[in-house]
Amino acid sequence: MMNFSLKRAQGATILLLAVTLSACQTTGVKNESGVQTTYQDSTKPGPATGIGIEGQDIIAMADAMMRDMMLSPQLANAAVPPRVIIDAKHFTNESAQRINKNLIADRLRVGLLRAARGRMQFVGREYADVVAKERELKRSGTVDVATTGRTQAQAGSDYRLVGRIASLDSRDTSTGMQQRFTQITFEMVDLESGILIWTNIYDFTKAAADSVTYR
Repeated sequence: MMNFSLKRAQGATILLLAVTLSACQTTGVKNESGVQTTYQDSTKPGPATGIGIEGQDIIAMADAMMRDMMLSPQLANAAVPPRVIIDAKHFTNESAQRINKNLIADRLRVGLLRAARGRMQFVGREYADVVAKERELKRSGTVDVATTGRTQAQAGSDYRLVGRIASLDSRDTSTGMQQRFTQITFEMVDLESGILIWTNIYDFTKAAADSVTYR
């Protein structure tokens, strides 16, 4: 008799658990699906657009600077192809926006290298430590000299890209409109004399009611 009662109690408990689980599944909160990822045209403003430097600005700016450099006789039409360093080391950011300067320098360097077709040579000074270690391995006999042979020293450079990013902000407190003037100065400095052999400015002004957070 007691065994029968125990079995009935166990059965009721199992039934109660089943009903509870079913109710939880029925009334539980469902996660709403998020916005599906879409690819955007990098040359045009995207859905999150503010008053700062954005992808389309970097593309347009690098393209404009590349084309102008290719018109410089000292850079693109010299009798001996000049050696140039284009990186972000001496490209300073004094603007109100936090930005990865390598986005600008890398795009400009890659575009120039492809367009120059041997009329300029590009020195990867940021990789000097990597080159130095490989040269040491070759000279110690740990590895062979590969296919290009040895040089007395690493390549020196004739010119280096320097520049500055600056901005000026204004705000209309009555409407909440914000405006930013951004100016990017590009200069190529002679690394022997300090003379600037080429310079140009890229600037633009943007206005918006709400500013986008740039990261």
